[in-house]
Amino acid sequence: MSACGTKAVSVIGFIGSVFSPWYKWSGRRDPANHCCINVATYGKGGRFTMTDRGRDALRTSVDTLQVGPSEMHWDGNKLIISINEISSLPLVSRVRGTITVTPKAITSVELALTEDGAHIWRPFAPDSDISVALEAEGWQWDGHGYFDANFGTRALETDFSFWTWGRYPTAAGATCIYDAQRRDGTVIDTAIAFDRTGAAQLIDAPPAVPFKRSLWQVKRTTRADVGVVPKQVLPMLDAPFYSRSAVQTQINGEVVTGVHEALDLDRFRSPFLKPMLACRVPRRAAWAW
Repeated sequence: MSACGTKAVSVIGFIGSVFSPWYKWSGRRDPANHCCINVATYGKGGRFTMTDRGRDALRTSVDTLQVGPSEMHWDGNKLIISINEISSLPLVSRVRGTITVTPKAITSVELALTEDGAHIWRPFAPDSDISVALEAEGWQWDGHGYFDANFGTRALETDFSFWTWGRYPTAAGATCIYDAQRRDGTVIDTAIAFDRTGAAQLIDAPPAVPFKRSLWQVKRTTRADVGVVPKQVLPMLDAPFYSRSAVQTQINGEVVTGVHEALDLDRFRSPFLKPMLACRVPRRAAWAW
């Protein structure tokens, strides 16, 4: 997010593009044949790019993930993301430039989201600086950022029905919240506070509080002190099964604004949704270096 709070970016590198209809239709047997660097910019002039690419577009090394024309490279101190993508309908245009994420510290935290470890969340750098330099007017700015990873050996909708996640910068560092409903009836209700050194501590966050649903009526909750109703302050991504937005809330007496996500996996598993997604997620199987 920008320091002024009016702009934001998200970048996700996929090997096995979990939200791609093409990956689902393929039977999800070959993750490397459905790779992607998804880039979305939020605020005035925002764009969305998510091209599902074949295995010929994928190159990996210890410190680099390259998918076709875009890549993420770790230089030992920071993550440098080089972007060269085409945004999807209805605002088709090139999205090109560099985003640099500089962690204040790297954590050692790893959270199993299921008891058998089929899904793992790894918050590498919950508290980071970010510098954005895209080739578009007004898209050169600095702010605060976040860098994590998720790993899974089963489809998300197989094990979960709904989840919300939030990352809120605090005076001491950042607080991350994971609340999820598993299909076996159990829940995740985890809140972790990270300090500037990357040290992590489980905290007793206040209860989950519902707030206004998204434009697609996806239900949303996050943690908030008694009597406080969270509110959206910057719209980001709004889909029939998914919401991402900047949300203001109050946690243990501190007013915070961070990125919030809500994911309705009952909706996502519907076969009727996949053709809609294909309009926003084009497939480009071939690639030549």
